Parts: sequence; structure tokens; C-alpha cells
Amino acid sequence: MAIKSFAVYQKYLKYLALPGLALVTAGLLVGVLAGWTLLPAGLLVGGIGLVLIGLVLGNYGQGRFWAQRSTEAGANALVSALAVLAILGLVNFLAVRYASRVDLTENQIFTLAPQSQQVVQSLENPTRIVIFDPVPNPQDRQLLESYRQAGAQFNFTYINPYNDPRQAQAFGATQTGMVFLESGESRRFLQNVGPSERLSERSITNALDQVISDRTLTVYFTQGHQEFAFDGSEPGFLQAATALEDKSALVQPLNLAQTGQVPDDASLVVVAGPAVEFFEAEVEALDAYLNRGGSLLLLIDPNTSPGLDSLLDPWGVTLDDRIVLDTSGQGQLVGLGPAAPLVTDYGDHPITRDFRNGRSFFPLVRPINLEEVAGVTVVPLLQSNPQSRADALSAEGELQFDENAPPSGPYTLGVALSRPVAGAAAPEDEPAPESRLVVIGNATFATDGLFEQQLNGDVFLNSVSWLGQQTDATLSIRPREVTNRRITMTVQQQIGLGVFSLLVLPLIGFGLAVVMWLRRR
Repeated sequence: MAIKSFAVYQKYLKYLALPGLALVTAGLLVGVLAGWTLLPAGLLVGGIGLVLIGLVLGNYGQGRFWAQRSTEAGANALVSALAVLAILGLVNFLAVRYASRVDLTENQIFTLAPQSQQVVQSLENPTRIVIFDPVPNPQDRQLLESYRQAGAQFNFTYINPYNDPRQAQAFGATQTGMVFLESGESRRFLQNVGPSERLSERSITNALDQVISDRTLTVYFTQGHQEFAFDGSEPGFLQAATALEDKSALVQPLNLAQTGQVPDDASLVVVAGPAVEFFEAEVEALDAYLNRGGSLLLLIDPNTSPGLDSLLDPWGVTLDDRIVLDTSGQGQLVGLGPAAPLVTDYGDHPITRDFRNGRSFFPLVRPINLEEVAGVTVVPLLQSNPQSRADALSAEGELQFDENAPPSGPYTLGVALSRPVAGAAAPEDEPAPESRLVVIGNATFATDGLFEQQLNGDVFLNSVSWLGQQTDATLSIRPREVTNRRITMTVQQQIGLGVFSLLVLPLIGFGLAVVMWLRRR
């Protein structure tokens, strides 16, 4: 009687193989994705048991089990399913172990700048960023993941301060969103993140560069010649000074009339838009500083005479008294007049090499005339448009403008120069000491309000970094921007497009339908 009852239900047992396959699939997926705990192991064992019951007992007494077509079909299905799962598991393992991304965006907005990649690859000791945030931001995590893929010594950790208050206390995290940089035994606060402020590539790279840098950059701004202020007392170079301090540079004033010489700890000296002549003794102090391997950044506006000719002559540099006008019309397309040339042509130099075809502009800029001097390496940094020309200013500062004058550009608006220090011997495996000089025929481009426009701030920061002569110094890193591809139409164009799409196109379609109907008749 029992055998007869089993025979009645035997034909239904083969259907147990279907839920068995489902359980096997679920167990493998949970085990691969979440780890092999008791749950995925139970699902896998239960699924295999059901599959065996369905394949073996479900066909008992119906001839040779392995010779049946149903057995062959079931075995093929099982092997195919297991092969697909094995392939998926292998693909996921390789994707996690050897993760790689391809950035197909136009401006490479998801790719680290070359400077960032160089810095993170230069890390010699394990370095990590610790973020105390209960809800990690996907954008921040993606940026940090790019750093981790670029260098083996870099890592990052998200910590929930509510679940791990001991770690928060150890780091001194008093609120959520605090970000710290940890390298070896040292820890330092980096920034706060929140809904309105996210991690930036520039701040991370500058912080990592400070880990590998062997000295602090000390920047002196000359005072006493009506230069632009950098302390915020009046509009001037406050944004520029703040950007330097964000790179952990030490920014100091320098009154040569009082000190008589450039301090020995100076990494470079910045002369930002002087309107009054330097005393001869001050010029001699700057010249002596250059001769012993110093670096100098001269930002000289037109219609000014700072009295630096004796310093510039040995370098083959002459400040032109005219101003450059861009008559190509490119500046007008972005709201600039001809007296503010738009620059897209840059020299092959560490300061401007990564600018590509980026834009910077220089309101009222004077040309820089160059002559070849033995021992001096000259690289023009900034070139005006070929459709530009130079016109003179009157004694009252008025432009002598001739609309019919033909273009005579391009003109050099900025130049980088270097020369070896006479009699200085270089230590073994180090470059020979050299004096460096950057001259730009405008200072207004880096003032507050214009500093963060286009590449203006990058021109200034990159010049400072190169003049600072730091080993593997990072230059300015500009955040990637998405190109605006939106089409802007006038009201008339919008009305015309609406009429065409809502009236003309339907009428054309209706007319074609009538023609086809008449032809079929």
C-alpha cells in the first residue's frame, strides 16, 4: 500500500527541482555579495537537496534514470545555471579586485588631475582620510575612490560618530562632517563637509602634498609702493593670499625700506601692482636676492613706472608702455571689451602646460618685450590673439585708439625666465640652483573678484608654485566643469519652434496621409 501511495505522488516530486534551483541561486548570490554566513549556506544545502530529490526520486521506477530525456534536460539546465553563476561570480571578483573606470565625459570631470595623481603616487607611508559622517555622500566617496585607485598608500574610512564615539573623541571630532588626514602618527583637521560643501580635489591634493613636502613655502608681498593690499584692509589680493594659506604657505609683508634686504627664509617675493617707484636701494636688494638664487613675481599694470628697469635689463625684459587691445571680438562674446584681452594661447611651461585651451583675461595689460640674453632661459607664458594690437596711453591715462589701425599681434603678456646662480654648486643628485623670474604686464587679473574667474587664479598660483622651487610642488588644480551645451533661443525663436512643431509638422503629416489615401483609391 505504501509503494502504491509513493507511486501516486512520485510524478509530482520532479517539480521540486525548480524551487531547488531557485534556492541554490539565492544561496550563491547571498554568499558572494554578503559573505558566507549560516543563511546562504542553508539556502545552498536546501536547494541542492530539493534538486536531488526532484531528479532522482521524481523519476524512480520509470526506467534507467540517467538514460531518460528529462534527466538529460534537467542536468543540462543545472549545469548551465551553475556555469552562469560561476561566470558572474568570477566577473564580480575581477571587477572588485582589479577595478577600472573609463571617463568618457568631454572635460574628464570624473578623472583626477595629473597633479593629484602625481602626489598620491608619491606617498611613501600609508595615508588615509577619515570622514565622520553617518551617511556617506556618493560624490565624495567616488572622489576618494579615485585617489585610492591612483596610489597604493592612500585609503579612506567613513566612521559613524554615533556608533563609534570613542574614535570620534580620539580624533577630536566634535560634530558630524569633520574630515581628518592621518599619516603615520600625525593627524590634522582638513575640512567640514555638509549639504552645501563637499570634498574638493584641490583641498585633498594640497593636504597630501604637505605630507610629502619637505619645507614650507614663505611668500613675501612688497609694501610701501601703493601695491594691492593682501590683508583684507581694502580690495586687493585677499583671495590670492587666502588661496596660498590654504596650501599651508606663510604669507608675509615686506617693506624693503625698513629691512634693507629680502629675508633669508623667503621662498619668493611678489610685487603686486606698484604705482610708486622703488627706491634704488630697494631695487638693489631685489637684484641681490635674485642673484643668490631667489625668485620674483612681478605683476606690473600699464601706465605705471615702478623703476625696475635696472633689475629687468640683465634678463632681457622691457615693459612696454602701451596696452593690448583684442579686436577679434572673442572677448565681446563673453562680456569683455577689447581692453581686456581673452587669452587661450599658453606656453609650454610647468605654469601653463595643463591649461590646454582654457581661458584667462587681463583687463588693461601691457606687452612684455623680450631680448635674447646668454644664460637666460625664456618661455612666453601668455600670448594675446593674433588679431590684437597695442595702443598708447596719454599722460592722463586716456587710450589713443585708432579704429582703422591693422592688427599687429600676438603680443607676449607674461613670461617665465630662469638662469643658473653664478658660482653655486649643486649637491649630488639635485638640480643646480637657479634664479627664477615671472613678469606679467597686469596685476588686476588676480585681484578679489577676478581671482576665481576662469584660469586667472591658476595663473597666479601656478606662478607662485613654480617660483617656490619646491620639489614635486603641486600647481593649482581647477575643478572640472561640465560644458554648457544648452541652446539659448530668443522669444521669437521659441514661438517659431512651437508653431512649427504644433502646427506645421501635423499639417505636413495630414497632407501626406491624404495624398497616400488618394493614390490607393
